[in-house]
Amino acid sequence: MSAFNQSEVPAADPAKLVAEADAAVATIRTAREAIGRVIFGQDTVVERALITLLAGGHGLLVGVPGLAKTKLVETLATVLGLDERRVQFTPDLMPSDILGSEVMDQDAEGRRAFRFVKGPVFAQLLMADEINRASPRTQSALLQAMQEYHVTIAGQRYDLPAPFHVLATQNPLEQEGTYPLPEAQLDRFLLQIDVLYPDIEAERRMLFETTGASEAAPQAVTTAAELLAMQQLVRRLPVGTSVVEAILKLVRSARPGESGDPKLADAIAWGPGPRASQALMLAVRARALIDGRYAPSLDDVAALAEPVLQHRMSLSYAARADGLSVRDVIARLKSRIG
Repeated sequence: MSAFNQSEVPAADPAKLVAEADAAVATIRTAREAIGRVIFGQDTVVERALITLLAGGHGLLVGVPGLAKTKLVETLATVLGLDERRVQFTPDLMPSDILGSEVMDQDAEGRRAFRFVKGPVFAQLLMADEINRASPRTQSALLQAMQEYHVTIAGQRYDLPAPFHVLATQNPLEQEGTYPLPEAQLDRFLLQIDVLYPDIEAERRMLFETTGASEAAPQAVTTAAELLAMQQLVRRLPVGTSVVEAILKLVRSARPGESGDPKLADAIAWGPGPRASQALMLAVRARALIDGRYAPSLDDVAALAEPVLQHRMSLSYAARADGLSVRDVIARLKSRIG
């Protein structure tokens, strides 16, 4: 293991940190087992969703219909003890349908006053289902909430619950009648989590488990308060100097003209900003904790490079015409980590 970056070492007692980490690892292991009794064959997706929540961020689940994206979010909410709301995004959805609105009340004496009725965004876990089907105006209503953790209605600030997470879903196939998410909103998502088809064994198990007389139901394992404590623990985990340098090198190399690779010199149109470095720093810590380790490694950086970077960069027209994809570029960049 590389030497620790002293600026990242917490001032707290190391023995206490280890004890807290051990307790968190046990809780996370139990949570994964509880999720696994309901969600089959999506181990990587479950891991990345947990990384997103442990890191205190928001996730974008991308996959075709029928892969249990909605069920995963509902299961996560139950297992982690979070208050969950679901919003089906449609072209006619208005910002007030998400944030809430003011209504006029009249008391017994005829006095009138406005009262704010909170929308579904006032939940600890908000599922934005098919987020790209709503208009840009409605999509932007989530921007302040996702970044600032409060909303402003009629000049009045309303704080969101803690913790607050958005897990949005998106169908990569049907693009007719959709509105691509703006780069500013994509950047608010800690990870893009690609949900792929399950393998044959997982699908076989799914057939029996979900079509019988009874179906497994998720059980609560932890609470919102304990999740907040684990999020703080993630931020206190030490990070080795080599890991910090690998994060910086990877993110900076994904920007135009900074790859250091002649074959990629003109391939990248725009790349990730400093928020990507922050996201990767938190994500590798969370992944280490999930695996029962007290500090992240270079393997964590390589494993999370794609979900952190793929929605934060775009290729030039010439590169796309040559058949190059964002995943190809990231694979080439992360191969130089170490």
